[in-house]
Amino acid sequence: MIARTGPGRAVIVGGGIAGLATAALLGAEGWSVSLFEAQPQVGGRAGLWEHDGFRFDTGPSWYLMPEVFDHFFRLLGTTADRELDLVTLDPAYRVYSDAATGLAPLDIRSGRDAATALFEGVEPGAGERLSAYLDSARDAYELAVGRFLYDSYETTAGLRDPALARRLPQLVPLLTRTLASEIERRFTDPRLRQILGYPAVFLGGSPFQLPSLYRLMSHLDLDDGVRYPRGGFVEIIRAIERLARANGVVIETDASVVGIQTTDDGSTRAPRRGAAGTRRPAVTGIRLSDGRFIPADLVVSTADLHHTETALLPPHLQTYPERWWASRTPSPGALLLMLGVEGPLPQLAHHTLLFAEDWRANFDDIFGRHPRVPQPASLYVCRPSATDPRVAPAGHENLFVLVPVPADPLLGRGGIDGDGSPAIETAADRVIAQLASWCAIPDLSERIVVRRTVAPGDFAADLHAWRGNALGLAHTLGQSAVFRPRNASRKVEGLSYAGASTLPGIGLPMCLISAELVVKRLRGDRSPGPLREAARV
Repeated sequence: MIARTGPGRAVIVGGGIAGLATAALLGAEGWSVSLFEAQPQVGGRAGLWEHDGFRFDTGPSWYLMPEVFDHFFRLLGTTADRELDLVTLDPAYRVYSDAATGLAPLDIRSGRDAATALFEGVEPGAGERLSAYLDSARDAYELAVGRFLYDSYETTAGLRDPALARRLPQLVPLLTRTLASEIERRFTDPRLRQILGYPAVFLGGSPFQLPSLYRLMSHLDLDDGVRYPRGGFVEIIRAIERLARANGVVIETDASVVGIQTTDDGSTRAPRRGAAGTRRPAVTGIRLSDGRFIPADLVVSTADLHHTETALLPPHLQTYPERWWASRTPSPGALLLMLGVEGPLPQLAHHTLLFAEDWRANFDDIFGRHPRVPQPASLYVCRPSATDPRVAPAGHENLFVLVPVPADPLLGRGGIDGDGSPAIETAADRVIAQLASWCAIPDLSERIVVRRTVAPGDFAADLHAWRGNALGLAHTLGQSAVFRPRNASRKVEGLSYAGASTLPGIGLPMCLISAELVVKRLRGDRSPGPLREAARV
């Protein structure tokens, strides 16, 4: 367990994984913690929707970086194996190309031998080149975990470490070359390029924009393996919620925070004296939509960072004001389809990826000067019922489809049984037809018995997501590591941040680390590595 370092009243804004994790860690530190979530249930993007016997995860569905989960659970006196029922997926995922190409689907199995054999079978010589690429991906991953992800960057000591300086000749190309260029100089077959480049989407960007440091993602799915928690990703949320409550955290849902209160009431630009003799204003608590004031010595907002800064604080107390966001890049938006389907779907693996033939044009549609919903789209399908019969009624399948689209809430909102915005439902119809054609499921649309769509307008309205983005700030070079928003306000004492748009970034493991960074700051721990775990769990 984490050592208790002194009590205080802490308020957490937002009950997604970052909020729950921060609450649990602070509770274990001895803080009196209250968490407020605006939605009827905790989970945030990692939510649950149940309908007619189907259980849909509404967001994350890839269990990667298992050591981050293991470390987090050990900090709280338990283990991932105790809290979750994890199964390794085989195949890790399946890849379909455009039906017009006539190419057969590829099953990608994790493990060096299986992955190199697959690449060699598609492109002679690619197996050996993949092995070298995965060596560099593993090295990049270990560098990121050991030096970058757990660093709060309160100082530059970690960056000035002589051991890191000696690695600069290897590090500079990882930061100055794009992921796509690094892949293209090694591999020719477009499918192999896509297999190595698609993780850029899960980092909120394009392989033509993100630095090649993010080749590290291929170490995770091709070398390390892809897992699934039985019961769905909501089980991760439930496990962390259990640990938070066990550490004394009080959780309140349907409780919308409308303001962060400070010793400066906003009537003047001259700050009053804050905590510990500083000249900065200090937090005093939060204000809820029902008029209640909740006092606090520490406020940690895990809500969307843009919303926190521009809606919950007055302009003169904003570390990241609107003008800062004007030059930033959001992750793509997402069109989500949750489909309950009658009958089996053996054509789909647990994870299935459909890649458009014109890869670059697909990303230009999302991130370019004239954004639009790609047609045809590259898309991702999760079929958890392939692994877990609990997520669908007997004789039915559960499909979660994610289509990256521009981050623009004006694209519309989704709905149930086709009652979303007309443009969104039309786009969803096209996606279903594409899935039916490319994956040889001609009667797919007739077999759908449950249908729900979610669109950028929903992300903006329900999660306050900046520009309706689906994931957070994209991991461009200028928005990664030392350049990413920090976990504490520069203007307000006692105000911290955690979540996907702060350090270290996008994804469930990153959000767990962001919660840990809050604790590291409170402890005065400026080391680049994770917190020390208990000797024995």
